Amino acid sequence: MSTESAKITNIYIEEEMRTAYIDYAMSVIVSRALPDVRDGLKPVHRRVLYGMFELGLANSKSYKKSARIVGEVLGKYHPHGDNSVYDAMVRMAQEWSLRYPLVQGQGNFGSLDGDSPAAMRYTEARLSRIATQLLQDIRKNTVPFSLNFDDSLEEPDVLPSQFPNLLVNGSSGIAVGMATNIAPHNLTEVIQATVAYIENNEVSISELMEYVPAPDFPTGGLIYGKNGAYKAAHTGRGQITVRALLNIETLRSGREQIIVTQIPYQVNKALMIKKTASLVNAKKIMGISDIRDESDRNGIRIVYELRKDAITRVVMNHLFKYTALETKFSVNNIALVNGKPEVLNLKDMIKHYVNHIHEVLQKKTTFELKEAEAKLHILEGYIKALSDIDTVITMIKESENVQTAESQLIKHFDFSQKQAKAILELRLQKLTNMEVGKIRQDHNQTKENVNCLRNILNDEPLRMRILKENLEQIKDKFGDERRSEIVPDSEELEEQDMIPNKEILITLSHKGYIKRTNLEEYRQQGRGGTGSRGSAAKEEDFVKDMFSTKNHNALLFFTSLGRVY
Repeated sequence: MSTESAKITNIYIEEEMRTAYIDYAMSVIVSRALPDVRDGLKPVHRRVLYGMFELGLANSKSYKKSARIVGEVLGKYHPHGDNSVYDAMVRMAQEWSLRYPLVQGQGNFGSLDGDSPAAMRYTEARLSRIATQLLQDIRKNTVPFSLNFDDSLEEPDVLPSQFPNLLVNGSSGIAVGMATNIAPHNLTEVIQATVAYIENNEVSISELMEYVPAPDFPTGGLIYGKNGAYKAAHTGRGQITVRALLNIETLRSGREQIIVTQIPYQVNKALMIKKTASLVNAKKIMGISDIRDESDRNGIRIVYELRKDAITRVVMNHLFKYTALETKFSVNNIALVNGKPEVLNLKDMIKHYVNHIHEVLQKKTTFELKEAEAKLHILEGYIKALSDIDTVITMIKESENVQTAESQLIKHFDFSQKQAKAILELRLQKLTNMEVGKIRQDHNQTKENVNCLRNILNDEPLRMRILKENLEQIKDKFGDERRSEIVPDSEELEEQDMIPNKEILITLSHKGYIKRTNLEEYRQQGRGGTGSRGSAAKEEDFVKDMFSTKNHNALLFFTSLGRVY
């Protein structure tokens, strides 16, 4: 085959690699890894929720097999591996992964110990109560739809989202050249901040933080310090220190034990306990005699039993320093705004969300107004026909066919084609006095509804009041207490926090040798009843000075050269 017939085109490999990589990167960023700022969902999560909605899996309906749901989503909207869909659905059902789960599962959906969920043929699922608020009014042309992968169906580009899901449930994902890690927050606090923004668009981030002081993690824990949360809220990036919630119990024997009832977010409980045990065996952490996991369906309970001579505070400090009982959550608020990734502060996320629900309300009102006007138009035709019903009946009876009757009604009564069709389809039972009264009542109500909807479209302050009322209703219905307690000041662990503050004996020899001895060891009786010596001196050397102090005290050393250490 000749070169001409093959139509070979010469291209530069640098240019081809550049364009191909950019296309791949944008596909991952926009269609896979980053959430939309409006509904807080990635495409796979949005498709799972919409697929369940299409299957009629409302919270009041019965559960369906997870395999059935996965098949629906794969076949219609998400042409990727079945594990990608099932894993996304499982995460939305886990109470320790999402602050407010969007899927209600039945069966084994994994555990805090990192156990895998049961296969999709065994588990069942349906939408949670709060998830229905994300999909509410989706049939009313409130959001744009696009064709699916084979152009056979349409899927939503975004969900109506009646609550700020991005802030409430957070999100995490690794794209190409960027990643996102948005912390979950308390629904009540976020809605209060959103209402404050609606009331005053010029509200500052610091003022919004009066309502949303810090994230609120599904697994609870203590948030140490406000600096990390403050930085994250103002810049979109920050590091938040999270500690487990510990209690100290004293046994009858007098020994103490540390009880863990809440652990930091995204910590694997089983791995944490395993690592702690290995650190105890390696004598990296001292003072622990036994570790037990007594967690059950009622909550977490990890027991660290201490030795009799252990100092509880020091053991706790070691646990915080060397294990996952203290972690740092790195906030990186990156989300898609108009299809482009942006770093967002707290006010940005609330602003974009309010713009979205305002647009949804306008589209919903427009849709309902069109339906109400169409209904009013038909009812007006009915009332006009009922005012001279004998003539209408005679005209219909004398007509040769339906088309003739329709044209006669239009001509003599000035009906529209829709009104004429509706009158011809009117059942005879509607001509009773009771039914006529109902038609007139329905007409008056529909007329009021049309005027109300028109007022909403023409009055922006009224729309904002409606948005606030909707948010308040959701807050009253789904709001709950904060789980993660905020401790005002973070206490950074220093070296002395890792050392018991015991009494010690310092000995200084004539030739300048210094030794530290625990006072308890010094007091112990030696062999033959000779007692213990503070220091073993070399020949021609002897103990010059001896005094007692504590480990945490500072010592000043003055040299013959006039220096002090």
